[in-house]
Amino acid sequence: MTAEHYQNLIIGSGEAGKYLAWNLAKLGQKTAIVERSLIGGSCPNIACLPSKNVIYSAKAASLVDPVKGLGVVAGEFQIDMAGVARRKRQMVDELVALHLANFKASGAELILGEARFTAAKMAKIALNSGDERLLHGERVFLCVGSRASIPDVAGLAAAQPMTYIEALNLERLPAHLVILGGGYVGLEFAQAMRRFGSRVTIIQHGERLLDREDPDVSQALLELMQDEVIDVLLSAKLLNVTGQSGTSVNLTVTFGGEEKLIEATDILVAAGRTPNTDRLDVGRAGVALNARGYIQVDERLRTTAADVWAMGDCAGSPQFTHVGYDDFRVVLSDLTGGDRTTGGRLIPYCLFTDPELAHVGLSETEARAQNVSYRLAKVPMSLVMRMRTLSQTRGFMKALIGADDRILGFTAFGAEASELLAAVQTAMLGGLPYTALRDAIFTHPTAAEGLIPLFTSGLPKTQ
Repeated sequence: MTAEHYQNLIIGSGEAGKYLAWNLAKLGQKTAIVERSLIGGSCPNIACLPSKNVIYSAKAASLVDPVKGLGVVAGEFQIDMAGVARRKRQMVDELVALHLANFKASGAELILGEARFTAAKMAKIALNSGDERLLHGERVFLCVGSRASIPDVAGLAAAQPMTYIEALNLERLPAHLVILGGGYVGLEFAQAMRRFGSRVTIIQHGERLLDREDPDVSQALLELMQDEVIDVLLSAKLLNVTGQSGTSVNLTVTFGGEEKLIEATDILVAAGRTPNTDRLDVGRAGVALNARGYIQVDERLRTTAADVWAMGDCAGSPQFTHVGYDDFRVVLSDLTGGDRTTGGRLIPYCLFTDPELAHVGLSETEARAQNVSYRLAKVPMSLVMRMRTLSQTRGFMKALIGADDRILGFTAFGAEASELLAAVQTAMLGGLPYTALRDAIFTHPTAAEGLIPLFTSGLPKTQ
């Protein structure tokens, strides 16, 4: 088989890969991008955007509730899961069409198939059409992402549990959904499915939900789940599973020092991720992996092989789409003589429960572990007049202030927390003191206005 030569060979069309392909091709460089199945990667197809689409449908259902006192009166209504899935598919189809148009306009060649290395910078592509091609790149870029991990528990794999992919395509309502994992995916799906009408149980191995967050954050999320009538089992261990997810399953769990049998209809696995590097044969390309299967990279995302870069989840970057986009910027900078690196990045993140959790910078736990002194500002969301107008006063905001009055970290648990986050992150990037936000004139009544009571609250002595 004769090799076809490209200046740039990109494997994976996720966030970093697609932007790199579009930009390099627009520079007139012969560029090929290989995608196994999801044009544009996980985010527009099966992850970030589809999940938020479904979560919004669940919020709509929750608002038609006389208990909330919103003045919306309705008769009996039903959840149309097929309609929820249909709305999500329409959005995904539109996004895929947009991606295809971008590939065409850029001049990058999109090749649908699965790549395996045969030698340095050489990959054989098993095309989805059934044929094969051999591609060589002067430069190679890996953006193959990650997938949901299935824990090694007796009977779990045989029960064929859902991952987030199958859960987003549900056209029926599970009677009793058991979610394995109390992290981001688990909590977002737990609340959404409960609001659609499923009974939901979360099995969390750790002592807290989101156990990397501060204890007050974990506690607030636990109270939210409990108020939504979601069963949460903390410090629980799944021993075995029998039956078939989607019909009937039995899960044996140790909880509170005793064995407990949980009878359910469906299982959703949300217990970590595995990098998609196991089918690439990267060793043939001289690309080294770490002990967890992620590609070893330096601060410019260069791998151990010459002229080969890795980006996004597979490179061990924080698993957020916005980090994948910045990885693209780091690699493009490296190619064009810039000095951008992954060092010192200020990375925000959000949990899109209702209300949201948003964070950037140091947490209290991290500050103490690093012996960083700070002053703490913390106020309940009930002090923010915007939350009063929404009848959503649950939650709090807190900020860590350094000795120089700069903001070291910020956490918000409340309605519109993600929008608050952007304002504080901008101040942190600009090196502004907290007083710049305290003394600003924010529109009334907006969420951002809540930053004034946060930063005018009495700051206690340094901790």
